Amino acid sequence: MNCPHCDNELSELPLCYGIEAPHYFNLVPEEQRTELTGDFCVIDEQHFFIRGHIEIPIVGSNEKFIWSVWVSLSEENFFRANELLLVEGREEEEPYFGWLSTELSMYPISTLSLKTMVLTQEVGVVPLIELEQTDHSLAIEQRDGITMERVKEIAHLVYHV
Repeated sequence: MNCPHCDNELSELPLCYGIEAPHYFNLVPEEQRTELTGDFCVIDEQHFFIRGHIEIPIVGSNEKFIWSVWVSLSEENFFRANELLLVEGREEEEPYFGWLSTELSMYPISTLSLKTMVLTQEVGVVPLIELEQTDHSLAIEQRDGITMERVKEIAHLVYHV
């Protein structure tokens, strides 16, 4: 398949993109970082983050486009999420409030600090991230879905810009 914007060949069209660490992780000296795993991050023992997925429906398809992102949580909710990591039935947990802590540069307005709710899923599944319903283009995409052309545009921006 060729990228519709630059005509470069794409071997496949990914439906999930992710960031390895919260935006703020790279802004502090390394000696202040205390922990980064695939799903949790603590910075300077006072900033707590969890990784989750923003699912966006693809119009005309049963598939979803996914942003794998980081959300800051309160210390209490962060430790609660860790405590329930391997507990069956954890999906019954009330959602946690958080702030989006991933910058998705393909959006015209910053995605940092958008209000979110973190919905715990069954054991082995990363949390779902629901954005507050605002007029931010990412929130609109999560609510209304995106076309396959938009998925291709995102692939172009991720791989070629």
